Order: sequence, then C-alpha cells, then structure tokens
Amino acid sequence: MKPIFRSTVTTLIATAFTAALLATSAHADVVMDWNAKGEAITIEKQDPPAVATRSMALLQVAMFEAINAVDRRYTGFKLDLAAEKNTSKEAAAAAAAHGVLIALYPDQRAKLDTVLAMSLGAIAEGDPKDKGTALGRKAAAEIVALRARDGSNAPDSYRPHTSAGVYVPTTIPLGSTDGAITPWTMTSGSQFRPAPPPALDSATWTADLNEIRLLGARNSAVRTPEQTTIGRFWFAVGPRTWNPLVRQIAAAKDLDLVDCARLFALVAMAGHDAYIAVFDAKYAYNFWRPITAIRNADITGNTATPREAAWLPLGDTPMHPEYPCAHCITSSAVGTVLQSIVGNDVGEISLTSPSVPGVTRKWARVQDYMDEVSSARVYAGFHYRFSTKVGEDMGRKIGELTVARQLRGVTAEAQPAQ
Repeated sequence: MKPIFRSTVTTLIATAFTAALLATSAHADVVMDWNAKGEAITIEKQDPPAVATRSMALLQVAMFEAINAVDRRYTGFKLDLAAEKNTSKEAAAAAAAHGVLIALYPDQRAKLDTVLAMSLGAIAEGDPKDKGTALGRKAAAEIVALRARDGSNAPDSYRPHTSAGVYVPTTIPLGSTDGAITPWTMTSGSQFRPAPPPALDSATWTADLNEIRLLGARNSAVRTPEQTTIGRFWFAVGPRTWNPLVRQIAAAKDLDLVDCARLFALVAMAGHDAYIAVFDAKYAYNFWRPITAIRNADITGNTATPREAAWLPLGDTPMHPEYPCAHCITSSAVGTVLQSIVGNDVGEISLTSPSVPGVTRKWARVQDYMDEVSSARVYAGFHYRFSTKVGEDMGRKIGELTVARQLRGVTAEAQPAQ
C-alpha cells in the first residue's frame, strides 16, 4: 500500500470512528448506537474477522443480559442477573456496552468515557439511572469473565508444511486456532463439520474448478461488469458486512429495546459460532485454494481440468484454507437468524463497502443478500461453488440452533428446544 493511500485510509477510518462515537441522536436506540460504536472500534483496530466477531458478541450479549434483567421477557444466556422494575434499561445497556469495550480495548477509554457520559446524560438523574448503571457494569464484568478462557487467545502454533531445507512462503495463515474456541451455542467447533471436499476426479470438482478458472480469473472474459463489482464489493469481511443491515432492519421493524437487544445478541452469537465452525473445518481439511489448484492442475491426474501456469483470481486470496466458505457461513448464519426473527421480506436494506467506494448494494429480501455473498466468492476467484453451498448449509444449521436454544421467550423456557 502506498504511503499516501495508507495515510488517507487511516484518516478516513479515524474520522468514521469519531463520528460513530459522537453522533448520538436523541431518538437513537441505545442498542444500535453502541453496536455502531463497537463496530467502529474493530474497524479502526483492523481486527481480523473472528476477533471482531467475538468482540461484537461479548458486547451484544452483555447489553441483552442487562436490559433483559429489568424486563425479563426472555431467558438469559448464562448470567443470573436480577433488577427492580424501575431500573433504567437505557442506562444498563450503555454501561454494559461501555464495560465490555473498555475491557477489550482499554486504550479507547477516553473516547468511550465521553460517549458513556453523553449516553447517561440523556437520562434523568436518580435511583433508576444509578441502578441501571450498576447493573450494566455487572453484566459487562460477568460476560467478560465468562468468556475469558474461551480459547480465543491461544498462541498461534501453525506448522508450515514443508520438508527439511525446502522453502515455503513464510506468511502464517490466519485463524489456525479459531476452530477450538468455545462456542456460544454449538457443543464444539466440529459439531457441524461437513463431509470432505469432493475428490479431484469427481464431476463436481471438474465442473466447479473449471467454472472458477473462467469466472473468477482476474482477466476473465466471461464475468460481467456487475459480477466484477459484486466480487470486489465482498472483499470486505467481518461484522461490518452485516451489522449495518441488522441496524436498518431493527429500525424498520420498530423493535423495542428488549427485542432489539435480543436480535443483535442472537445475530452476534450465531456469527461468532459460524467463524468457529468454519475455521474448524478449514484446518481439518486444509483444502487448496483455486490459485493453488489451477496452477497445479497437472498433478491431479484429471485431464478435464487444464493447468494455467499464471492464473490469478480477481482479488488477493485470503490467507487460510479454502473449504468451506467463511463469508458464506457467516452470512447464512446471520441471515437465518434474521429470517427467523423478523422474516425474509425486509423492505429495502443497503450496504456500502470500503473495497468499492461509491457503490451501494440493495436487497429487498434477506435471502437475496445471502445469495449474493455466496456468488461473490466465486466471482472473486476465492471459493469453488461446492464450498459456498456447504458454507450456506452450515450457517443455516448454526442460525437455526441459535434461535432454538438461546434467549427464548420465558413462556417457552420449560419446552424442549427443537
């Protein structure tokens, strides 16, 4: 990256972060407001997707626990908080969000203290506000403590595959330990581990490799301009690719504070579990990316998949194994939660991407958003079609499990989860 461009990007990120922290409308929902603040920090910090997703899960679950303790409409996650009915839910939510973000990003304390003061300043002084603030701090501390030993800080001990004395690229891939993180809902990262990828002489492999060789090439003659834009659009990764959509949907559906907190918590838990599941599978199978497979197609014994010695994908291939598709599993998990809670038809939702400035993608249905994400990874030259389908299926199962098991209505508490 050129120095001038890097400086411009840094300035833009810092500006966006400051705006997100300080632009608090009198009518803004406290859940959506702090969701945007947390997202802005993860962007400024350039957190890897799995790290950013974990941070957002901690944030959203703590806020839900604090709010739900006052208006106990749903079962909690794992905390046992109690609060008097006159406790301020808004103060509890703000203090919970502040407490989590301070614990995760202590260098942001000055900014976050300012934002908390602004949030609490809009609430009348008195016992309800004081109780809410104390409740939120307790929720934050307990959620952070609960997840302190979830395995997310395990040292990266990835062992490069080589033989003695033989050079291999020295960049260590991402996420090699993420599959061992304790899930929020799944029994383990391997609960939904799929079957192995197709054999290299199978019809599926032959068709899908040849598809991406043509459609995902940097100089593709068959990819349309719109497909190229879509492929580049989804170079963006992590919660920034779904949080804005959830905020739009929550606002359009006019969810109250408790239901809004629940929606964001379910989305965040499903999103993080999806990352855990996909990295478990990726490193279990260690399957090669299209750029590796196409440049080495002559060693498979499959004469129907020709080698292209200089083949390049549309973008720079992500640094972790191919199978399954991570973008596909997270969008499917998030989308399944949204479909379960608010339905598939959502009017119009839209998103921008830092990888294609000036472009806005729009969808009227949650399913359309999910489908576009999967297609984008083929257009980008990153994932085979079969890998996108497997990722979609895993994400759907994780989303369904999350809704069935987590934060259920209190009237359903005694009923078995499906």
